[in-house]
Amino acid sequence: QVQLVESGGGLVQPGGSLRLSCAASGRIFRINAMGWYRQAPGKQRELVASITSGIPTNYGDSVKGRFTISRDNAKNTVYLQMNSLKPEDTAVYYCNAAGVTVGSTFASWGQGTQVTVSS
Repeated sequence: QVQLVESGGGLVQPGGSLRLSCAASGRIFRINAMGWYRQAPGKQRELVASITSGIPTNYGDSVKGRFTISRDNAKNTVYLQMNSLKPEDTAVYYCNAAGVTVGSTFASWGQGTQVTVSS
């Protein structure tokens, strides 16, 4: 079983910045991909950004140029630096990871962290 724990959400004014973190723990052999998704009230969950071994990072169109995803493989942690935040970025942000454990594969979700952009 692989657990993901997110942190860093909160309330920020428009134009501000936040940095989200997501740490994976458990019997992890290798993490192939990590990413961030978000879900606003009444909307479907959407991709924010993903980082996968061996391929370029991928961003949702609405966050390109403002958000940056990065990963610390030694810590099994993924980060999301969010700059120039807009009210429409308000959502619950979820971390996702997929890879290989000892003897199996996994695909896990975090519990979510609320990001609210408001003046």
